[in-house]
Amino acid sequence: MNFVELSNRIFAQAVKDYHRTDDVDAPIHNPYEAGTIEYDLYLKNWIDTVQWHLEDIIRDPNIDPLEALALKRRIDHSNQDRTDLVERIDSYFWEKFHDVQPQKDARINTESPAWAIDRLSILHVKLWHMQEQVDRKDVSEAQHAQCEAKMAVLKEQLVDMTTSIGQLLADYETGTRIMKVYRQMKMYNDPNLNPVLYGKK
Repeated sequence: MNFVELSNRIFAQAVKDYHRTDDVDAPIHNPYEAGTIEYDLYLKNWIDTVQWHLEDIIRDPNIDPLEALALKRRIDHSNQDRTDLVERIDSYFWEKFHDVQPQKDARINTESPAWAIDRLSILHVKLWHMQEQVDRKDVSEAQHAQCEAKMAVLKEQLVDMTTSIGQLLADYETGTRIMKVYRQMKMYNDPNLNPVLYGKK
């Protein structure tokens, strides 16, 4: 099983496991050993799935403003956890490919491999929830048809992303693309870089 196939299997497993309780506060029971790439992939999708539901909750037009603020803080924290985890996965790829000698005409990519894996993880969350919409019995035929059409696009995208990420990793392995990692360097969560935060000192 190649890396993208492994990712697809683990992402599908994590989405399914989350929906056994469908509770944003449910504890995660990661079945993989800490420190392995499998552990990180499972955790990555769990974070994405929980955040999907948090984004749903915060859009309730009747939500209490204080609850909404607490949720916004939680989503911000989740986004930072997501970024940190993507960068950890990129470190895995860096260790795997950084000794590959690039070919003379080697190209670079617009994103690191882990950010492509990030989009693949989120796609699995979309697939789960669009299938829920396809399965609904309380909607019009027109809405059902729209959801089926969207589901078909998402399934096509899964095939295309699986193929393209596999090709990207193969290119890194053969040196036809250069493995580079750019850290996100997000500033708004850093008390030393966000002027609103360091201005309060």
